[in-house]
Amino acid sequence: MTTATHNDQDKKQARKEFEQVVNMSASQLESWLKTDESKSVGQTKEGESESIGHKSGKRIIDILNKKASDLTDDDYSHMGKVVSYVKRHTAQRPEQVADSNWEYSLKNWGHDPTKS
Repeated sequence: MTTATHNDQDKKQARKEFEQVVNMSASQLESWLKTDESKSVGQTKEGESESIGHKSGKRIIDILNKKASDLTDDDYSHMGKVVSYVKRHTAQRPEQVADSNWEYSLKNWGHDPTKS
């Protein structure tokens, strides 16, 4: 995978967008990822049992626990994926949000759609 180099302005913007879409704390996300609901949704890569979103949630916890100065270009790339995913999926809001696969999937990516 090619890792893009991000300048300071890009990094600042990426952090701002990431902080806007990730509305769960590291501890909230960690607790959520342990639930059966969290593990019940998402696509998996061939030969893997853990979903892409579930893996992403673990990566988001790592990012949330780092100081901005310790974030790598790879972290910034993942932050961009998180922002894209959350924006795409929130645009597809179903009528029934509570206890939906849509809600569970977004929570795996650090976004609780039931929070205002």
